[in-house]
Amino acid sequence: MPIDHRHPRDIRTDIRAGRITGVTTGRGSGFVQANLAVLPKEQAYDFLLFCQRNPRPCPLLEVTDAGSADPVGMAPGADLRTDIPRYRIYRDGALAEEVTDVTPYWRDDLVAFLLGCSFTFEWALLEAGIPLRHINRGQNVAMWRTSIECRPAGIFHGPMVVSMRPIPASMVAAAVTASARFPSAHGAPIHVGDPAAIGIKDITRPDWGDAQEMERGDVPVFWACGVTPQAVALASKPAFMITHSPGHMFLTDMPNAALAAP
Repeated sequence: MPIDHRHPRDIRTDIRAGRITGVTTGRGSGFVQANLAVLPKEQAYDFLLFCQRNPRPCPLLEVTDAGSADPVGMAPGADLRTDIPRYRIYRDGALAEEVTDVTPYWRDDLVAFLLGCSFTFEWALLEAGIPLRHINRGQNVAMWRTSIECRPAGIFHGPMVVSMRPIPASMVAAAVTASARFPSAHGAPIHVGDPAAIGIKDITRPDWGDAQEMERGDVPVFWACGVTPQAVALASKPAFMITHSPGHMFLTDMPNAALAAP
């Protein structure tokens, strides 16, 4: 997959027009990407509390006013209903639909949450010379449910989701250091090594995304993942929830440097 160095505004224009429908890894170099979760106002406080209690998988970046699809803090003038390549609609804890435009589903009582994403710190990994094979191969990153339970809040509970990148053993320390600078984009890995230690039975079969081929000398490195709210939706069964499709993020106008720790 070629790196897309254009400004996120231009990429969002192509997404809104239907010219980009695939994953957003490798797009908008140097700019923050975000996960999306949208819930009715009556569940918004519980979800806000859930994010505050679980900042590793759900680092909160922005919350919109009820009924607003304009993320004024991170991309003023954008439209969260149309500017993500692919969305998922959950009803009563089940995946009901996958669409490219959620305008027909939007309501005046909906509150949108933007959460930090590992696609943000991937740029720091690339700058450190760490290979990211899913980008080179035009693939989505691999993601799994784990045996790590999130702290519950109100109606919301469920397992943490992780993303995995195969990292050469000699570069693991550099990957930890580079990603740790971005606590609002999941930060440092939560686990390195044996997948079974966090409840992953088969590393060749991810729950979301594409399987990653391990090369000789690679170590599996796992980061908390913003798909966690979707696993939580399956477990908690809210009546209605909109999310991004895994790997299909919202590209903001905020530079990565704004999230980097000193």
